[in-house]
Amino acid sequence: MDKVLRFLGMRYATAALMLVAVAALYGAATLSRPGEASEKGRAAPLTHAVMVCPGHEGGRLAVQSTSQKGGGRVDMTPTKGGSPLASTTESGKGWEKDTKSGEDSYTLRATGGIAAGLEAEQTTHWSGGADRGLAGARCATPGTDLWFMGPGPVSADELDLYLTNVDGQPASVNLSALSGEGPLDTPEGRATPVAPYTTRVVKIGDSAEGLGDIVRSAADLALRVQTTSGRVAASLRVRIGEKKGIEWLPQSREPATSVLVPGVPGGSGQRRLLVSVPGEADARIKVQVITSGGAFAPQGQDVLDAPAKTVTSVPLTGALSGKAAAVRLVADRPILAGFAASRGADVAYGTATAPLAASGPGVVADNRFDSSLVLTAPSGAASVQVTTVNAAGRSEPQEIDIPAGRTVESKLTAPGQNAEGGTAYGAVITLKPGSAPVYASRTLAKGKGDGYLFTVLPIVPAPTTVHLPDTADSQTALIPG
Repeated sequence: MDKVLRFLGMRYATAALMLVAVAALYGAATLSRPGEASEKGRAAPLTHAVMVCPGHEGGRLAVQSTSQKGGGRVDMTPTKGGSPLASTTESGKGWEKDTKSGEDSYTLRATGGIAAGLEAEQTTHWSGGADRGLAGARCATPGTDLWFMGPGPVSADELDLYLTNVDGQPASVNLSALSGEGPLDTPEGRATPVAPYTTRVVKIGDSAEGLGDIVRSAADLALRVQTTSGRVAASLRVRIGEKKGIEWLPQSREPATSVLVPGVPGGSGQRRLLVSVPGEADARIKVQVITSGGAFAPQGQDVLDAPAKTVTSVPLTGALSGKAAAVRLVADRPILAGFAASRGADVAYGTATAPLAASGPGVVADNRFDSSLVLTAPSGAASVQVTTVNAAGRSEPQEIDIPAGRTVESKLTAPGQNAEGGTAYGAVITLKPGSAPVYASRTLAKGKGDGYLFTVLPIVPAPTTVHLPDTADSQTALIPG
């Protein structure tokens, strides 16, 4: 009997030990693995940022930070490595630096609170020569699926796509394109390698990796940049022709059924709306123009039928009558939208954007020369506060009211100096509490008549927070999805 009791005791003790071990493992997993994420999540301060300024042809790099707290550091360094071009730990300030033609791209890396609301811009001003023009580009953030829309090789002498890999692993890029005639299907442009910490320049239409000969017949182009491994920052430079203007195309917002294209500049010259339908079905699109006089459907252009997998061009010059404007489009299929503008000896391009919101202010880093904001409030009365910043300090905040369904243009002035001085200064546009959404762009210009040069920069919310999902203890956190 004693032997039987001892045997049973050992079995129950072993079972108890196994239960304790399982409970310990489950508890450790619960502490070390996230539980079920809620849909709401939470916003956390942004503490890291990476941007790439394409460089190569030289120009002015300008950086503007908005954060006044949290500390941190910003370094602008050649992508291929080397000493920083500039560094700062001063929040709420900006700086500028001129670079020489032929130098590599530059990668900006920010850590700490200073990364929140940070913006960087590259501008190029050539007053004469074959490349006469004023061009501006927002320094690009790395991504895996990017769109550009603008002229094709028929309308431009050169289309140069700058692909930069900011990471330590190789990236592989596939290019595809849509034109006015339809998709440009070709096996070329696929699996283009971009080595770590390098910039590769792809000549669209003039090389196999640039989609080859099939692109050369395109007057307008929607170019898609996708990575199959890694990520890249992309910038697309356009040279229309000798002394006919240069520009960087703004990166398009992802396709959507409701979009607004802000900042169509006023004045003389030609204006065109560009619409692309990347999906398999045709799109029916309602078009509305918003100027200082109100919102209206252009005569004979209130509804646009756009074929699938094409780029459609719509003339806007007559409808705008020289006024600055925005264009709102509502479609039954996801679309891309932007504009092309010409005036004097130069060209400029715009794209649909997200509205300024509580997620972040609008920030522009380089506002030298003649600079103005074009602000549109499509859905309700709106109000913004604009502050300009340079080494001399900050201006008194300027309040700008935008009536519902109107576009307002407002000049920018540097604090403590003449705006024509040629020195960069930043501008921060903040939506006031209770304001309806505002869409914004910045027009930078110099010269008059046939010597007029200009560039348009669509303004997007500068991110100040990052979304983090909530977590909760749950057994499902241990079960693969």
